[in-house]
This record gives sequence, structure tokens and C-alpha cells, in this order.
Amino acid sequence: MDTKLFARGDDGEWTELGQGNRRRVILHTDELMLVEFAFEKGGIGALHSHPHVQGSYIAEGRFEVTVGEHTQVLSTGDSFIAPSGVVHGVKALEAGRLIDSFTPHRADFLK
Repeated sequence: MDTKLFARGDDGEWTELGQGNRRRVILHTDELMLVEFAFEKGGIGALHSHPHVQGSYIAEGRFEVTVGEHTQVLSTGDSFIAPSGVVHGVKALEAGRLIDSFTPHRADFLK
């Protein structure tokens, strides 16, 4: 089996996304991917959509989260779902981290 089954907190390469934001792929299979995003205060995850279902857990910080026509402020321990094809994005109200899961995996994050 070639699938990585476990990851340590310092595993994975960070990809700089600009404006102080970055991401790292934690683990993935063809069916599922876990990704950590780190945001500086004021950092933006621009509104976008994709065919993947996304589940996000706020590991640290406070974010203004928009999913479709709904916007809420979420904090450490909160979570949200972005269904396939639905426009979504975040604004970091303070420095923070999100743990996102995608199904199927995001091939564009592996390039």
C-alpha cells in the first residue's frame, strides 16, 4: 500500500499563496484530501467555487465565512461545509488556521 496513513504536525511542504497566506497538504488519497491553511490577520480566501465538497474546521482564530448567500463569524472549534459548486470564501479576523477536507482530492494542490 503506497497511501500515507499518518502525518505528523511538521509533515508537508508549505506553499506560499501571497499576502501572508499559505497552505500545506497533510494527507490525501484519490477520494479525500486534508489541507491546512494559515492566514495572517486580514488574510482573504477569495470567493470561489469548485466541484469538490469541502468541509472546514477552524483550528485557530476567527474568520468571517461566506457559503453561498450566508455569512457567519466562526471561531476556534467551529466548522462549515461548502457543497460542490457553491461559492465560498473566508476573511481572517485574526491570525488563524483552517483544516480543510476535500472530496475528491484537489489534484491542483499536488502540482
